[in-house]
Amino acid sequence: MADVLTVSMGRAAQDLLHSLRSIVGKRNVLTGDRETRPFTNGFRFGGGAVLGVVRPGSLIEMWRAFTACIQQNVVVITQASNTGLTGGSTPNGNDYDREVVVINTTRIRKLHLILGGEQVICLAGTTLDQLERDLKPLGREPHSVIGSSCIGASVIGGICNNSGGSLVRRGPAYTELALYARVDANRRVDLINHLGIELGTSPEEILTRLEAGQFNDADIARSTGAGSDRSYVNHVRDIDAETPARYNADPLRLYEASGSAGKLMVFAVRLDTFPADNATSVFYLGTNDTSHFSEVRRHILSRCESAPVAGEYLHRDAYDMAANYGKDMFFAIERLGTHRLPALFAAKNRFDSALGKFGFVGEHASERLLQWLSRLMPNHLPHRMQDFRRRYEHHLMVKVSANSADEVRKYLNSLRGKADADFFECTATEGRKAFLHRFVTASAAVRYRAVHRKEVEDIVALDIALRRNDKDWLEALPEDIDSKFVKKLYYGHFFCHVFHQDYIVKKGLNCLDLEHRLLDLCESRGAKYPAEHNVGHLYKAEDTLAQFYRSLDPCNCMNAGVGQTSKFDNYREPH
Repeated sequence: MADVLTVSMGRAAQDLLHSLRSIVGKRNVLTGDRETRPFTNGFRFGGGAVLGVVRPGSLIEMWRAFTACIQQNVVVITQASNTGLTGGSTPNGNDYDREVVVINTTRIRKLHLILGGEQVICLAGTTLDQLERDLKPLGREPHSVIGSSCIGASVIGGICNNSGGSLVRRGPAYTELALYARVDANRRVDLINHLGIELGTSPEEILTRLEAGQFNDADIARSTGAGSDRSYVNHVRDIDAETPARYNADPLRLYEASGSAGKLMVFAVRLDTFPADNATSVFYLGTNDTSHFSEVRRHILSRCESAPVAGEYLHRDAYDMAANYGKDMFFAIERLGTHRLPALFAAKNRFDSALGKFGFVGEHASERLLQWLSRLMPNHLPHRMQDFRRRYEHHLMVKVSANSADEVRKYLNSLRGKADADFFECTATEGRKAFLHRFVTASAAVRYRAVHRKEVEDIVALDIALRRNDKDWLEALPEDIDSKFVKKLYYGHFFCHVFHQDYIVKKGLNCLDLEHRLLDLCESRGAKYPAEHNVGHLYKAEDTLAQFYRSLDPCNCMNAGVGQTSKFDNYREPH
């Protein structure tokens, strides 16, 4: 099969582009490598050629563009903010058997608060940051609170990937209430309204009324399905269970849009919101003995009256990486707020794209420039955190509600002198900075790769879920593997036992081979992967997950190849 880059555009492809331009406007159909690059290259992984990128401005335009693509038998990849870490919202290579079109939803950013703000309807491109800001005046929060490396991440992207998060009680992103289009085995497109809201019968009526908010409380069914994983808090507190608390292929959390990974065209989701924990305390723990943190985790989850709000782990090497290569991101979030960062990322992409035509500049010029500027910035981390960095290899930030603070404080004080460990209770500023420092770690690794291209081949990034009863949570690599890495970064959501493990590979080595060896070690430990970023094109989907994808998309029209499944029509294998 010929590479799609070398095939001249056929009549059908030209007709499709003409149709798409008539639907969304000429300026919102992007073609050519320079225009499409920000949409076809993943945040950390993946990339490939496309026929075009379509940017609808309404649900009706999104529906019409989608049906036009299906009629021409192209592969459709739905994309919002393109902040995924496993390449699941971009093409992967140029070996598809059909043209590929990306439908980017970021122009459709509308939400409707319903039932007094206890639930929300989020349309296709709504971001977590936007939802968080709209809920704040009501004293409520979304499932995930912004702060991760994926600033600008969309709400629906999180649902479609069963994304995790730092909040212990809320579990992975999940809903049973969604409005989506499905392509059946005969390539017929059906719009399915499982929002539990009466919006009419025809697709255009349903989409028009929803976007305009033309419904009232009488149209909303209150007991029609779950808008979140309401049982997770009890699930995660079962510390003696031999299975992980959460991972992407868990059949318990695969339901229509939830976990669909682009195999459905999702127009809207209905979600629970949560009362904000405004009065919280943050305890910063350090130790050189991993068993100490195991004891803390088991006690707080099983013995304390309430589960913690969050518990984030950071190894000293990851601490240093974030301090040195995430400083400008830290300052940007702290001083500009998260709502301005998507525009800054877009400007950075345009800068790189404009300079890309000058071969002597090289790739990632913006990353190198920002890293140089960050060296001029003042120290940004509190003195007590820096002191713990010198004293301890392992760091844990525990956030608890006000009604749990005395109980946790008393428990931690009882451990003093019993291990090579200590803790301090953060001031409000220290607590905020500690969690922000943790959340810039993943982007810091990407920066390190860009700046040190002569020494670094690439990043092998794993997110794994350990069993809830595991006490030996930090891996020890064999020397023949350990010697292959420039850096190893360990960080994660400690109480959920979900860890991010970023391996920065030495130049000239085979990353795929190393990834397979690392995953074999994970399997030998009983770990599941991926835990929360979904398979994308980086991981092979487990059989249950692959079967779920086929049930949603029997013709393989949507996000073909995700989970390393077939990229070909009807899932056929290449000859």
